[in-house]
Amino acid sequence: MNFISAFVSLILFIHQTHSSTCIAYASYPENEIDRAALLAFKDKMIEDSQGIMSSWNNHRHAGRVTALDLESQKLIGTIPPDIGNLTFLRRINLMANRLRGNIPKEIGRLFRLKTLILSNNELGGEIPRNLSSCVGMQYLNLQQNRLSGRIPGELRYLVERELIVFRVAKNDLTGEIPSWLGNGSSLTELHMGENDLKGPIPAELGRISKLKILILHFNNLTGCIPSSVYNLTSLVGLDVADNSLHGEIPSEIGNYLPHLQGLCLEDNRFSGQVPHSLPNATGLDVLSLGFNSFTGNVPANLGNLRNLAEISFSYNQLQTGYDGLSFLTGFTNCTKLEELDFGHNKFIGEIPASIANLTNTLRWLLLGSNQITGNIPPEIEKLNGLQILALYNNSISGEIPHGIGKLKNLTYLYLWGNSISGAIPSSLGNVTQLLHLELQCNQLEGDIPPSLGWCQKLQSLNLTYNNLNGTIPKEVIGLSSLSLFFEVAENSLTGPLPLEVGNMSQIVNVDLSNNRLTGEIPSTLSQCLMLQNLSMAGNLFEGSIPPSLRTLIGLQYLDLSRNRLSGQIPVYFENFTVLEALNLSFNSLEGEVPQEGIFRDTKRISIIGNKDLCGGIKKLGLPVCKVHDMKKWRKLPKLKVSIAVTISFLIVLACLIVVVYRRRKSATRPSTALPTKEGFQKVSYAKLRQATDEFSPSNLIGQGSHGSVYRGMLDGNQPVAVKVLNLRQKGAFKSFFAECEALRNIRHRNLVNIITVCSSIDFIGTEFKALVYDLMQNGSLEQWLHPGENQLDMPKLSLRQRLDIAIDAAFAIEYLHHHCQTSIVHGDLKPSNVLLDHDMVARVCDFGLARFLCGSTNLDASQCQASSSGLKGTIGYVAPEYGLDGTSSLQGDVYSFRILLLEMFTGIRPTDVMFEDGWTLHEFVKTAQNKSLLKILDPSLLSVVYPAGIGDGQINEANMVRFEENIAEIMRIGVLCSMKLQNERMDMTHALSKLVAVREKFLKHGM
Repeated sequence: MNFISAFVSLILFIHQTHSSTCIAYASYPENEIDRAALLAFKDKMIEDSQGIMSSWNNHRHAGRVTALDLESQKLIGTIPPDIGNLTFLRRINLMANRLRGNIPKEIGRLFRLKTLILSNNELGGEIPRNLSSCVGMQYLNLQQNRLSGRIPGELRYLVERELIVFRVAKNDLTGEIPSWLGNGSSLTELHMGENDLKGPIPAELGRISKLKILILHFNNLTGCIPSSVYNLTSLVGLDVADNSLHGEIPSEIGNYLPHLQGLCLEDNRFSGQVPHSLPNATGLDVLSLGFNSFTGNVPANLGNLRNLAEISFSYNQLQTGYDGLSFLTGFTNCTKLEELDFGHNKFIGEIPASIANLTNTLRWLLLGSNQITGNIPPEIEKLNGLQILALYNNSISGEIPHGIGKLKNLTYLYLWGNSISGAIPSSLGNVTQLLHLELQCNQLEGDIPPSLGWCQKLQSLNLTYNNLNGTIPKEVIGLSSLSLFFEVAENSLTGPLPLEVGNMSQIVNVDLSNNRLTGEIPSTLSQCLMLQNLSMAGNLFEGSIPPSLRTLIGLQYLDLSRNRLSGQIPVYFENFTVLEALNLSFNSLEGEVPQEGIFRDTKRISIIGNKDLCGGIKKLGLPVCKVHDMKKWRKLPKLKVSIAVTISFLIVLACLIVVVYRRRKSATRPSTALPTKEGFQKVSYAKLRQATDEFSPSNLIGQGSHGSVYRGMLDGNQPVAVKVLNLRQKGAFKSFFAECEALRNIRHRNLVNIITVCSSIDFIGTEFKALVYDLMQNGSLEQWLHPGENQLDMPKLSLRQRLDIAIDAAFAIEYLHHHCQTSIVHGDLKPSNVLLDHDMVARVCDFGLARFLCGSTNLDASQCQASSSGLKGTIGYVAPEYGLDGTSSLQGDVYSFRILLLEMFTGIRPTDVMFEDGWTLHEFVKTAQNKSLLKILDPSLLSVVYPAGIGDGQINEANMVRFEENIAEIMRIGVLCSMKLQNERMDMTHALSKLVAVREKFLKHGM
């Protein structure tokens, strides 16, 4: 009878542990202590967004709690000491929440506890010593928290009994690895990586005979790996990477550890030869020995490891034998190989043609910084799975094979620092996934192929120190994806710099130096607002330095030396506050040298070789500029003087007439509520300082990547929001200009209204820029969806409110996309950028990443601008294609709107800890479409189908059916807006019409 009762209890435990209650009970008489403990646990939670504990108040289960499983429930709070009263607990799993505070020592009372999982939280303090009282503990997982201090010696009592898994990785633990861990006769996994453990690895660990996983990486361990560790014949994974270990690896390691699948020894100080017995561990799939001091040859029989997926021997002192690189041929047997890294060694010889027989699963082929000679084998074109090819810093000669254009998946091509000759193959234009192309320091000749312009994801291009000639193709320099560097210095390029240079609006580094480029500096260069380093030295540029370059205030290094430039040095260089070096030497510049800003420091400027300069600070030693000589006028004939005076008088008279006419005309023109270019009210730094109570922290209402937003009262009666730019933050200047440009061209009831801007100097002489908006009294959508600790009394948004807000936001984006003179991409749509006015009408704000799409109208390229480098937008909301090419698009906004829509109705952030390993909010909702959508909705929305006062068994069936149909349509809109492929996404106009139709259905049925 006892056996049957125990079996039934076990089945009940298993079933209820995986049920939606997240609590399991054993068949014991009702106990009020357990209920009180659960309610105490609930009270300590600041946030239970899933509503998982909503039913605990009324629970009267006749039994004792045996399991508490609340994994990935988005809980925020602390673990109460009352948990120690749940004395029948056998399993606690609170993994992947945001629990804070210390681990209660009262858990030590739970003598029946077998499993304790608190990983992926924010717990701090020390590991409680009295956990050792949980004498039946088998699984202890405390990894990825903020635990500190030493590992308590009392835990040895757990280890000596039944403990199977012990994980404390990714904390801040200190001290040495306890030797008593060697008493763990039942241990199979020991994870202690990513802490601050010091000292040697205890030899006693070699006594854990059942150990399969030993992870000690990312610590400060010293000494050698104890020989006893090699006696752990059951070991499957050994990872001691990123320590300060030294010594040699036993030559028989492959025989000692035959079941080994992963061996990670990288980033230590190991020496000696690579053990030739490694292939005897036939299950090895990861072999990482990089960043050490291994010597000798690569074992020829490593190719016998048929399961090998990753092998890295980089940054060692390995050499080749008499047969050169023929050992690479052996890896043709490794049919699962993905990464092959032998870079930064001392290999000599030619790359064998047999390398083409490597598996098509190979993604990385890294052989850089060796002494490789010969040609690049043409057969390499067969490795069509290759993504990274790194052969840099060798002695490779010959030409780049034309067939390299067949490597359609290639994203990184590094061939720099060789002796490669011939032309750059035009077939490279077929490698449309290419992100980085570096061919510098070779002997390449001929033209730059215009076909490289087909690589529309290219972020960096370096062709310096070659023998290239011809002009710079506009197709290449016009690639808007180029964001890191465009460098073609030290060649023989000719002709003018194409106007399309302005299309590189995200570029950070441009080096055109030491060529034979001619013509004037194009004014379109002013659109490269992210430029930090610009060198045009050693060319034949002429004319003056364009006034339009005043926009490049983010420049740190500017070199225009050794050209034929004329005219005056622009005064606007005084305002380039981050400029570290300015070289204008050896030109034909003239006139007065400015005296402020960078011109105060003679060590940071160079102006020698310009004969007609004058003035400047005294240290420059230039002659004083001459005052205009009035004697010459006295010598002029009286007739000429009379004519000059008459003409001057007529010009002044004409100007007066025009001014009077315009003033009279403007006086009769009706006023408008919307500010125009002439109608923005002027506001000073002092006025904004006064309006915000000296930018008081109490008036701070938001912070972003480029600045802070303050509440203020302008002129004593106008509530405003003042966005103050942090000009020290990279991209802040560009964000300011982009927002100004966007907001002066658009007006819509669902867009935030700008009152004015301020570009001035603060009281200590620092540049100050701010934008002033109407204050939105109800804050941001972010605050309503995810209230902070001081906003817990905030009411929840109703279903109707959320739908109205979604439609308002859709109207705004649809207007930007399809009803502006030039289509505008917002670029950063998220809940914090959707504000709510006093009537809860949504208004989209923050146009710091906005971009005008030139292709949408006949707008000239010089008028288009973007605002950031690299990835645009916020992680979680940014479209996946932005990570590949960085190009803004209308479909990118559609993707962000989808995230916003799904988040509004599920209450789940796209960056929630539950989303990992490719699992996203999109996939979460898409999967739920085939089941019950009610389970994934924000619980506060269920009042529509579960009215207050009605029991669980008396729901409104008709409302529930209609509700689920309409919610399903909303979710379907969100999913269709979020497809990975751009051409599969619903456009904004279609999405808006669908949402309006759903709202009409809700209104029709009184929801």
